[in-house]
Amino acid sequence: MPRDLTPRAKCRSAAAFSFDLFRAYLATLVMAAPCWSEPTGPAADVHGPEASGAQPSAPSAGFWKWFDPETAPFLPVPEIATNPNGGTTIGILPVWLRTDEHHVIRRIIAPDFLHSPYFGFGFHARMYSYPSQDEQWSLLAGAKQRVEREFDAEYQSGRSRKERWSFAGSLIYDRDGTPRFYGIGNESPQSEQTSFTEEQSLVQAQIGLNLSNAWQLLYTGRVRIVDVLPGTLPGIPSLESRFGSIELGTSHEALNRLSIVYDTRNDLTVPNRGTKWIAYGGVASRGGVLNDSLYSEAGIDGRAFLPIARETILVAHLSLRYLPTAIDPPFWALSSLGGARSETGGEQPLRGFGAGRFYDRNSFSSSVEVRQRAWEFNAVSTHVELEVAPFVDVGRVFAMGASPVAQLHKVGGLAFRAIARPFVVGYVDIGFGSEGPAVFSGIYYPF
Repeated sequence: MPRDLTPRAKCRSAAAFSFDLFRAYLATLVMAAPCWSEPTGPAADVHGPEASGAQPSAPSAGFWKWFDPETAPFLPVPEIATNPNGGTTIGILPVWLRTDEHHVIRRIIAPDFLHSPYFGFGFHARMYSYPSQDEQWSLLAGAKQRVEREFDAEYQSGRSRKERWSFAGSLIYDRDGTPRFYGIGNESPQSEQTSFTEEQSLVQAQIGLNLSNAWQLLYTGRVRIVDVLPGTLPGIPSLESRFGSIELGTSHEALNRLSIVYDTRNDLTVPNRGTKWIAYGGVASRGGVLNDSLYSEAGIDGRAFLPIARETILVAHLSLRYLPTAIDPPFWALSSLGGARSETGGEQPLRGFGAGRFYDRNSFSSSVEVRQRAWEFNAVSTHVELEVAPFVDVGRVFAMGASPVAQLHKVGGLAFRAIARPFVVGYVDIGFGSEGPAVFSGIYYPF
């Protein structure tokens, strides 16, 4: 799936992230941040909140119903978003939820009005729809006073793999002013930090042939146009001023990838047992299907979910990506580490560093976390679970011939998740690496 388009922000002290702000942001995530699953796994039965055994409280009446999460027609939720590359974004997010008779969320409308310390005031319009366990779609559009613009349309069908074919499509435009570049290599120093503006247009289609409920043959076709522009962040040098060999300008990528998927997870969004393995290979070119080759790729991506107690799950993730051939690809097409998300064949998590912290030809990444349910309650006609998860991330990028497990970067931390089954997951992850703490917030489990 395409990367998370949540604004990226500059690293801040974890101590400054107060409990009150954290609780407010968790509420935002619960009600406005649906989790998109990849269309490659078997679905579990959908259970509404009544399965939890929680007893509903007496509804509020009159004026006070607007302030009661169980009865309000919508909630004006404080929005506090952080991600280590560009400052904390604050705003207000009115949320409308539509649930069915089982209190399962079927539609979310969540516009927001916000302020970024770098790009001024802005807004987003969002709609997320969940017609069934087998189908999902979303639309998002937004802009800020300066630099940043975005549009994201997503559609999935055949998610449960009960039919012969599955499909997922993405149409994305994103102009992001916060990315960083430190150079190429696993030891690129923090002192070499530069910024740039990335303007990206992407069209992607994934077509899955479901051989069984567990096995799938998946084709991914992607056309991406990326324009690397000078940075605009005050106090941070622009990329071209420090790395003269890295050219600004427009690059094209046409990727064709074939994957074999084995997936026994018991749920697409909030699994608590099973495994998912992906082995893939692909070829990318600058323009056509096979002409003007850019790079070839091969890799594996695996994750396992093991229940170790009634409300505790041990989760592990591993990713290894190689580029056997690479003919002068742009730096953004290389393997990379940093941030809080795992993308098959793309960036891998290292939650003590900002997105895109390390680039090189190949990458290795592994993570382990223990997900423990801590609390549950009813909010806005649905049931919410809060989860705490200590985690460890390790990984490195490397050139051809180097060991994938030597000189690993190490990160430890604590994650907080808010879950509204069966479709919604939000997170606040706090990681500590060699360059200090990093705080991430957004949607979707990291893996």
